[in-house]
Amino acid sequence: MPLVTVLLPLFVEVILTFALLFWSGALHSRDLRAGTVKPEDVALREPNWPKRSRQVSNAYSNQTELPTLFYVLTILAYFSHHAGYLFVVLAWVFVVFRLLHAFVHVTSNKLRLRGALFGLGAVVLAVMWVIFIVQELTGT
Repeated sequence: MPLVTVLLPLFVEVILTFALLFWSGALHSRDLRAGTVKPEDVALREPNWPKRSRQVSNAYSNQTELPTLFYVLTILAYFSHHAGYLFVVLAWVFVVFRLLHAFVHVTSNKLRLRGALFGLGAVVLAVMWVIFIVQELTGT
């Protein structure tokens, strides 16, 4: 499988993460400039940001947690020559669930829906890891 085909889902996930990071930073800067939040009220990660800022910031944080396992797996799968068609399809499914999860997180923030999307993405990623581990251990 060509490198760009394998890495494209990873690139989309990275772009999503940076988009949420910069959005969160802009909201935090706005809140500080407007005086809505004082630096001493949030200096030690206290949850004193306005709801919208916390919502986007939490969406960003979510993109730095579970996807870390996706990044590692993608690189390992490519260099071990286990990034075939099934891997790429599952990678896209995982990334779609992450995009949907982030969308829900920064819009309606419906916990049941957000949780379901997170859980489905986690299951897809776990399946990807199981397949990779079995392939590595069996030499297939």
